[in-house]
Amino acid sequence: MVARQLAASGFAQRLLVRDALRAPQLDGAHAVVCSYGDGAASRQALEGAKVLFMVSAAEAEDRLQQHYAFVDAAAEAGVEHVVYTSFYGAAPDATFTLARDHYATEERIKASGMEYTLLRDNFYLDFLPLMTGDDGVIRGPAGDGVFSGVAREDIARCAHAVLRDPAIHKGMTYNLTGPEELTMAQAAEVLSSGTGRTVRYQPETLEEAYASRASYGAPQWQVDAWVSTYTAMAAGEMAGLSPDVHGLTGQDPISLAEFLTRPVL
Repeated sequence: MVARQLAASGFAQRLLVRDALRAPQLDGAHAVVCSYGDGAASRQALEGAKVLFMVSAAEAEDRLQQHYAFVDAAAEAGVEHVVYTSFYGAAPDATFTLARDHYATEERIKASGMEYTLLRDNFYLDFLPLMTGDDGVIRGPAGDGVFSGVAREDIARCAHAVLRDPAIHKGMTYNLTGPEELTMAQAAEVLSSGTGRTVRYQPETLEEAYASRASYGAPQWQVDAWVSTYTAMAAGEMAGLSPDVHGLTGQDPISLAEFLTRPVL
């Protein structure tokens, strides 16, 4: 989404990808194959680039090490400004385990000497429908905690706004939220109305949450991440509304009900 918007705005781009066949075909854009964990390839791919949009890597046990290698490669290649997609409430003691990795990545970027802009995204509205089981139930230990979910479409618009004129966003951290705070029970009601499918939320205890996910055979770090998504909501760490989406784009952020009516981009 960001690449398409930048191309439409007339910007030349170098698209760093793992698979050249999956790179979008855009005017003024060419693909370079590398991976975050390969410092040498990343450094070569980034030579001559001044502004870097760094999308956080896919969830993996070694994601933080991949991030470190890529940030170091960017600094060595002479990149001057990094725009990084982080997570809302990133902190060393965040309840959501992966938010700790985002904080550590932010700190690595800050220590690198490069300028930076941090986009701290709340929970993705895009992911919410996928949390519903085949039986129409969302299960998790979120209690009555609220989240301020944001659509990836809004995040892309914010990134585009920053990348069009990065100099004025140096050193800034933006909290990207939707327009509403929702409990999981309220979100289930919106999903029911918007999809025509009956969806409900079933609270779990911490013990029940781990037990209900044991059958997936996932590694412990992954299960911890799944469960702590909900416990972070229960702890209030995904609550709060930010004006930053509107401030960056001039548009109000998309609500969950509106998101469910929009075409897939």
